[in-house]
Amino acid sequence: MSRLGWIRGVNGTLGRLAPRLVAAKMHLAFTTPQHRLPSDWELPVLARAERVTLRFGLSALRWGAGPTVLLMHGWEGRPTQFASLIEALVTAGYTVVALDGPVHGQSPGHEAHVVLFARALLEASAELPPLKAVIGHSMGGASVLLATQMGLRSETLVSIAAPRRVLGVLRGFAHRVGLPPVARSSFIRQFEREVGMAASALDVSRYELNVPGLIVHAEDDLMVPVDEAQRIHDAWFDSRLLLLKQGGHQRVLADPKVIEGVLALLAGSAHPQRQSA
Repeated sequence: MSRLGWIRGVNGTLGRLAPRLVAAKMHLAFTTPQHRLPSDWELPVLARAERVTLRFGLSALRWGAGPTVLLMHGWEGRPTQFASLIEALVTAGYTVVALDGPVHGQSPGHEAHVVLFARALLEASAELPPLKAVIGHSMGGASVLLATQMGLRSETLVSIAAPRRVLGVLRGFAHRVGLPPVARSSFIRQFEREVGMAASALDVSRYELNVPGLIVHAEDDLMVPVDEAQRIHDAWFDSRLLLLKQGGHQRVLADPKVIEGVLALLAGSAHPQRQSA
């Protein structure tokens, strides 16, 4: 039996007998990332980075000189996963600052979730020059959009392979680990108590997005369905939608069409509202 199969079996039994206990254990698993080392292809851009520590202890990497672009990786991700985009932005004359999210890399903390990522973006932006763009991947993309509702200011925004609502992510995790209905509800309520807001409120359809943006998604993404990108685009009036045939959840970050789209957005170039590649 696989480890996930064993977890599902235990949760299916204990989740009916002690739903709150099982929900608490799964909440801990949901908010505790595993540390993953950079791949070999990330090492050259890492070697050229300047490590900086922000006021509240957040760690970040910085490259280049010029208008500032802030990057936020996804769950169990790393700043250097943006390596191709970082190199292109620096060549185009931008300063790139890429955060280690809470409990990721060298940033402190005891747990991580989308609200803490959004707060980290706010903390970073308070110490940086006015932002030309904020770019997020996966949960980082969701946190970028949420952070704008919490006061984050930027000329442009980019969301790559991001989910449109947190409730869907919570339900998906609960289903994957085999939580029965009562334990599943307890798991979601515990998350809501932790973040101080209803999970249903963490939904792009409820946001006011008032700056130009780019939404990127690959059709073969197995982690976040491509339909999520269309839903975000529908809720975001001033957005461009770039759909790629291939790229999965991670490889999309290095796609030349994504880099071209980001640079065009930052340069203010005119593009059709929907693109497909």
